[in-house]
Amino acid sequence: MSSATTTTMNMQRLSINCRSFFIMCKPRVTMLIVFTAMIGMFLATPGMVPLDLLAAATVGIALASGAAAAFNCLIEQKIDALMARTRARPLPTGQVSSVQTAVFATVVGAIGLSILYWYVNPLTMWLTFATFIGYAVIYTVFLKPATPLNIVIGGASGAMPPILGWAAVTNAISPESLILFLIIFAWTPPHFWALALYRRNEYAKSGLPMLPITHGEEFTRLHILLYTVILVTVTLMPSATGMSGWIYLVSAVVLDTVFMAYAIQIYRKYSDELARRTFRYSIVYLTLLFASLLLDHYFRIPL
Repeated sequence: MSSATTTTMNMQRLSINCRSFFIMCKPRVTMLIVFTAMIGMFLATPGMVPLDLLAAATVGIALASGAAAAFNCLIEQKIDALMARTRARPLPTGQVSSVQTAVFATVVGAIGLSILYWYVNPLTMWLTFATFIGYAVIYTVFLKPATPLNIVIGGASGAMPPILGWAAVTNAISPESLILFLIIFAWTPPHFWALALYRRNEYAKSGLPMLPITHGEEFTRLHILLYTVILVTVTLMPSATGMSGWIYLVSAVVLDTVFMAYAIQIYRKYSDELARRTFRYSIVYLTLLFASLLLDHYFRIPL
């Protein structure tokens, strides 16, 4: 075999490994996490976030999030192999090894936390580290296989990014950042249970105690509706506390109305396709809701 052929093969293998590691960082989830963290940064100051701080916080949080996702893939690789949604991930297919994944996640996570400590502030680093542990260890290892309320309790980790962003700018945790936390915390159960409903057969094979498996579909549909009511209530808090103006309030009411309509339809006349559409809308919903907060922040029309 010629040296040119060997070099080509090595480059191809490197390319496959890089792509595999990128996939394990769950880029779509990480993008949503980074987006909500950035909104937290912008809302924390009346002006513009310093570009160096914005860049450092964004990169640090993104790397830590990606590392936590990779650890999640490492821990759940046997479960992933049983589910159609996840069986093509790099670990179940053998594209990368467990050791490679552990090393990658450790290095990437350490770099992300170091950036936050040295270029942002220690508070943001420690909050991010706690979020990392909450997701990669407490949720993935202990909660997810133990209780059907795993996503409710574990949702606290997923709701942390706005607090991380706020702390990056102010070096403090404020009531406003806690409201942003509550919005994502209340959004997580109906978002995830919609997925669990139309993927219930896969979750049954995995052995995980997801709500549709342990308590049935009707119970899950009712709780999607109830948690959506909670979500709608929580999303009105920015307006009720003077944190936002008309732009956000109108946007929230429109977005909440659509989400509530989906939740009512799921409860009254369920179908897998409806649950799938609800899951997809929930992602659009959260993105637009936080985008409207940002728009309202800089173009405020007081209530």
